[in-house]
Amino acid sequence: MSLSDYFADFIAADELTAWSDSAALPGVAVTEHAPGVLALVPEALEPGVEATIISAGIHGNETAPIELFGELLAALDAGQLRVGAPTLLIMGNRRAIAGGQRYIDTNLNRLFRRDTLLRDDDRFECQRALELMQAVDRFMTDITGAVLHLDMHTALRDSRYPRFAIEPFSDTPTPDNLWQHLAGAGIQAGLSQHQHSWTFSHYTRHYHGAQGFTLELGRVAPFGGNDLESLAPMLDLLRARLAGAGARPPDNASLVRFDVIDEIMRESDDFRLCFAEDIANFTEFAPGSSLAVDGARGEWVVKESPVHVVFPNARVERGARALLLARPVVQTPPGAG
Repeated sequence: MSLSDYFADFIAADELTAWSDSAALPGVAVTEHAPGVLALVPEALEPGVEATIISAGIHGNETAPIELFGELLAALDAGQLRVGAPTLLIMGNRRAIAGGQRYIDTNLNRLFRRDTLLRDDDRFECQRALELMQAVDRFMTDITGAVLHLDMHTALRDSRYPRFAIEPFSDTPTPDNLWQHLAGAGIQAGLSQHQHSWTFSHYTRHYHGAQGFTLELGRVAPFGGNDLESLAPMLDLLRARLAGAGARPPDNASLVRFDVIDEIMRESDDFRLCFAEDIANFTEFAPGSSLAVDGARGEWVVKESPVHVVFPNARVERGARALLLARPVVQTPPGAG
């Protein structure tokens, strides 16, 4: 069984087939930590290599990451890419992928929290979140050193920065050279969260100390409709991480940084946004602008300084986040202070 066949069967098959081909990648131990989750660990590790977690398909209609994932698998199957570092490959929500839907019962990317009662909730995404958390925990047990988690997504709408990274909330800031690596991989903006969000990348960062990111790689499109040429630098980064290559980030690579300052929640059925449905992520609103109205909460108005809106979605479930509010990070010029 090839890696490509394994993940294709995971998505499409009625009955799941466990990984069993111990000779698929010579010199590499392949372990199935959960259905659709394979750990690739070289039998001979070079000193100093860093582990990577690569995940796609957490939302089933976000196809560009799944196509990038497939490119990696094809290169491994063809012997064009060697495994030089511990890597965990994760395909997320198989039923949603097969159905071309964002999710089946509830948003999988809000469920990665250990102290919830997911075990007693039989909704498909709740059970899958448990599987994925346990799989990551098993992988991390044998890992020493730094770990990078790249959880790949695409946004529901256009964006003024089509490719951007969300940094989960953490007391430990992301090193500047890692931001440079992301910029070199085509990421145009970085958005730092202000509080716990319980996404998949937050899970690895919060519970395991990994450098985790949610990557938005363009806009949702059907299979075959993605601009993969613009994502070639990201594929290069994935290949380099899997190969264990310690490349230096480009000196001239940079991105625009934003901090999340607040979020608006949908608290009632009577909820609406006060701007066009198709507005782009990172659109700026001036003081005095109305952003949303909720029957339980009332009206949200921009106060003393402009804000940028990210991920506006009036159709989220009650109790869920309807949009983020962000402001640019003020960059200190070299030598200032």
